[in-house]
Amino acid sequence: MGNSFQVRIRRQPKPNASFEWVTYTLENEPGMNMTTVLQRIAANPVTSDGRKTTPVAYDACCLEEVCGACSMVINGRVRQACSALVHHLLEESAGPIDLQPMTKFPIVRDLIVDRKRMFETLKDVKAWVRVDGYHDLGSGPRVTPHVQEEAYPLSRCMTCGCCVEACPQFNDHSAFIGPAVTCQAILFNAHPTGSVDRDDRLAVLAGRGGIADCGNSQNCVKVCPKDIPLTDSIAKAGRDATLYKIRQWFGR
Repeated sequence: MGNSFQVRIRRQPKPNASFEWVTYTLENEPGMNMTTVLQRIAANPVTSDGRKTTPVAYDACCLEEVCGACSMVINGRVRQACSALVHHLLEESAGPIDLQPMTKFPIVRDLIVDRKRMFETLKDVKAWVRVDGYHDLGSGPRVTPHVQEEAYPLSRCMTCGCCVEACPQFNDHSAFIGPAVTCQAILFNAHPTGSVDRDDRLAVLAGRGGIADCGNSQNCVKVCPKDIPLTDSIAKAGRDATLYKIRQWFGR
């Protein structure tokens, strides 16, 4: 089995249960990614030592790095399973490929985590463009090419959680909203119609868990699978939140 490789997976049957590392041996395939690996294990969940197990629980949806569902820690680095190719991972380490769930969210089972904290915080910053109805409102305000160029990279965020997994300030002991949500607040504040809720978003950024809690480690921008300029958004958020607080002090 010269074309075989091993995958070591951190398995946990339910929240707060003990976990174990389980190793599987698979045959390599051209262009194989980690989602394919998990599918192969599901079809034949037998460990390297011949023990029959249950299929590994994991999240997946689009399989083309758009939905962000398959985020997990692979060989010690958070990334998307659908774009993590086996041959690249084998080049990183001579040992088995390690898979484990993200550590900043509660574990549901095996590689599945509950990212509710991120989604709830998106509600806090009103990460949407508010409209009065779904009838024809006519043409909206024009968006300049400059604003479009700045907004498009921010709009690629898929709330995958990679940035907060790498962020040392995002943890159980901190209320920090994280880089992704900060970025979305800046995105919708830049929108001509979305800016109607600008001060509400800035109030969140200037409040508890807001931009002041960022330690500027810049880990987030290094792991973002969409190459979003997160640190640029964080810098802008800091400036805008400061100006917002100054306006509040002077009652304007």
